[in-house]
Amino acid sequence: MALLNEQFFDSKDEMTEYLASLLEDTLSAALKSDGQASMLVSGGSSPAPAYKRLSNLELDWSKVTVAMVDERWVEPTHEKSNEAFINSTLLQNNASSANFVTMKNGAESAELGRDEVEKQYQTLKQPFDVTILGMGPDGHTASLFPNATGLESALQTEQLVCAINAIESEVTGSITERMSLSLSGIANTQHAILLISGNAKREIYEEAKKDGSELDIPLRAVLGLPDLKLSVFWCP
Repeated sequence: MALLNEQFFDSKDEMTEYLASLLEDTLSAALKSDGQASMLVSGGSSPAPAYKRLSNLELDWSKVTVAMVDERWVEPTHEKSNEAFINSTLLQNNASSANFVTMKNGAESAELGRDEVEKQYQTLKQPFDVTILGMGPDGHTASLFPNATGLESALQTEQLVCAINAIESEVTGSITERMSLSLSGIANTQHAILLISGNAKREIYEEAKKDGSELDIPLRAVLGLPDLKLSVFWCP
């Protein structure tokens, strides 16, 4: 079972302030001790304010490497691209000098592009200093979607990344082909942070802590990782 640290906030602003401060402390400590830092980031509205605040910090960003937790198999210019989101929120201001490792390449499919992405991710400082996760109302985290094609392999592989083709739903939207950290990739971090907002997602999270199929609620697999330091932040 993961080493859970649950923190429930009264507002998104309060959670943002705490998250930004934690990320600053984590990156600063890594730079001081190792001379470099690695941060794995997710898209979504929850971390966006923290990313924007982080971008203004006076860190030695040239020694910080940022990479995606997951990505839709679309061009970085696509409106649904997580990379585009990170470029517009985090990789601005002082943080524009950070190193960025993409999760998308020119292969026709995520499956065909996986090996190249794996090679790129193997160059990152490991274990990663911090990994920021989100969770969907279907219990997915990263792009580990319930019963997706590639999910079983993603939960078993020792590689850092995996190719996923989700079952189309309101949650996935029409772009179901993804590249994602595998379960091993998520485990390969000093500190993981799971961001959850709203009562409906809180209920899914509580359900994920109970015994059941990891294929139905993939977050269960993350919560079951032995020795993973996992902070869970929730706000209304």
